[in-house]
Amino acid sequence: MIKGHIIGTGSALPERILSNQDLEQIIETSDEWIIRRSGIKERRIAKNNGTETTTGLATQAALKALKTANVSPDQIDLIVVATVTGDRLIPSTACLIQKELNANNAAAYDISAGCSGFLYALDIANNSIKTGSSKTVLVIGAERLSSIVNWQDRSTCVLLGDGAGAILLKGGQSTEGILSTHIKSNGHLWDLLYSEDGNKFLPDILHDMELKPFHIKMEGNRLFKKAVSSMARIAKQALANNNLKGEDINWVIPHQANLRIIQAVSEKLEIPMDKFYTNLHKYGNTSAASIPIALDEAYRNGRISKGDRILLVSFGAGLTWGSSLIRWTF
Repeated sequence: MIKGHIIGTGSALPERILSNQDLEQIIETSDEWIIRRSGIKERRIAKNNGTETTTGLATQAALKALKTANVSPDQIDLIVVATVTGDRLIPSTACLIQKELNANNAAAYDISAGCSGFLYALDIANNSIKTGSSKTVLVIGAERLSSIVNWQDRSTCVLLGDGAGAILLKGGQSTEGILSTHIKSNGHLWDLLYSEDGNKFLPDILHDMELKPFHIKMEGNRLFKKAVSSMARIAKQALANNNLKGEDINWVIPHQANLRIIQAVSEKLEIPMDKFYTNLHKYGNTSAASIPIALDEAYRNGRISKGDRILLVSFGAGLTWGSSLIRWTF
């Protein structure tokens, strides 16, 4: 069967680093409290300029993925972008990226699935390849969550950051590639993580960033429990679907939301934490961008090798959650 194979990865992050100590100047919090509650030490915050817009960051990540794969933009058939912080309501971020890349043969559109957006986009891209609609697909997760943060709410503002990650998928016949994807949602629980109108406070040290007219609200305790159970359950589904066990997995790359969530998922799956790739201490929660950023970083620093079995797992607003099993091909 023809299925998608990852042939290139890329990521892009804003230059500005906002440390926990910087946050102490904005809101009543401390470095010790943030690390204990989340494992996050710093995050990247985009400036309101052309290179660090959602489109700008996504385009940079895409160009790196294309260069890694040695593929030209005119070979792309489809661009799927997962984001909840596009630069405009209309047109889609994907169409703006298509313009920047001159990917003139590609269809392009956005999807919204919160922090699970990348795995939803991966599912769409892989199915497009499997049905023969596309041969080469660019999949991007890109966010500027700083623009929808209430900087007076320490339950959310200490967690979130900006960035973009991209992969290039190409169809091929083999036992490797995207082995399976699994996505779920529960709209009855939408009010555990949602957006609300109103967002006016911009800290002095972040005066040069964009602030959108709405902000994120979160019910942390209930969301934590649901995230752990849902991620563990859908990860087990991916393993069972491929007749694999935890010991068969080389790497788990989870959504980088909270270190305590990741540790709890590790316990439920009985897969040791040394098989979980994490970078949230540097970047915080970048929503749909977190998994592709981590995937690109793990590949570029030599952690991932050809033939490795990689389990991706996520959870986000909607509520949505997903998993995918990949056999690395390059």
